[in-house]
Amino acid sequence: MAQESFIIPDVAHINMVAANFLAQYPTHRILAFRGDMGVGKTTFIKALCHELGVTDVVNSPSFAIVNEYETAHHNIIYHFDFYRLKNMDEAYDMGYEDYLYSGNYCFLEWPDKIESLLPDQRLDLYFEELPDNSRQITVRQPAQ
Repeated sequence: MAQESFIIPDVAHINMVAANFLAQYPTHRILAFRGDMGVGKTTFIKALCHELGVTDVVNSPSFAIVNEYETAHHNIIYHFDFYRLKNMDEAYDMGYEDYLYSGNYCFLEWPDKIESLLPDQRLDLYFEELPDNSRQITVRQPAQ
């Protein structure tokens, strides 16, 4: 799969970019969000959730590690934040496999904390802030 990039010029365009992303990758359910703190990963996840029909409040699950959202069509989305994960045992204890292999959307922030547990069937989204304060998301599928 070729690498593709999306540009978010400003927050006013984020839902449009999220909709375009979902249209471009309709079958991918496991998305690993990579990038520095404050670069817009959680904000983009909120936009994706909005476009998928989530009506709940979408927040980073920093302390809970995982939040579960339901869409208007009763689909489930899992949103992970592994930033505070102390070790791999915590991922095993939470039953990460049940989530990642559920067939539901799984949005993973700070996936490097569980890198060896990540399935090959995922997309890696690399976030970068550009000099004009826009955001670039580069999408890559891991080599299999």
